[in-house]
Amino acid sequence: MQYPDTALIVIDVQNDFCTGGALAVPAGEEVVPLINDMLPDYGVRVFTQDWHPADHASFASQHDGAAPFSTTEMPYGTQVLWPDHCIQGTQGAAFHPDLNTDPADLIIRKGFRPQIDSYSAFFENDRTTPTGLEGYLRTRNVQKVMLAGLATDFCVAYSALDAARLGFDVTVYLPACRAIDLEGSFQSAISELTRNSVKVVS
Repeated sequence: MQYPDTALIVIDVQNDFCTGGALAVPAGEEVVPLINDMLPDYGVRVFTQDWHPADHASFASQHDGAAPFSTTEMPYGTQVLWPDHCIQGTQGAAFHPDLNTDPADLIIRKGFRPQIDSYSAFFENDRTTPTGLEGYLRTRNVQKVMLAGLATDFCVAYSALDAARLGFDVTVYLPACRAIDLEGSFQSAISELTRNSVKVVS
């Protein structure tokens, strides 16, 4: 173990975000062997899992006439409307079958509240409702976090920014991430990460 005081946070490596899934991130499954190789090196291993009810408000199907990847305004701000994905208990919501989840110390399920989406491992999209991950990491004496997974420009970036805001030393390991890249969202996310003292390793 090389990094005993660091938590590896593995973001949403689920079937629906991999090739053939309902919201496939290009080449999303390519992160799996890299993450598997990383797991033994970290003192704490946390996995997140998108876990939506079938009627989740972030689904385009719940808004009359709305197309996937359009946007709407929610009480907490602008929300991308996604294809139905990672519905609780479905195969699409399951972790990729080749991902080694056995070392996980904690699995955080997010996005289960019907009226609010949740990109970050730390907070719902209102940026105030906590998932409990911060408290868990504090009790484990974690000072640093390393992030990998899907997708770079949404759930990984939101998690990294929140971790930095909470005072953790944060690194995003790009080789073990893949992006959706909606209208330049990848480069925008990278710029915001670097502006907020997140180390981005490519």
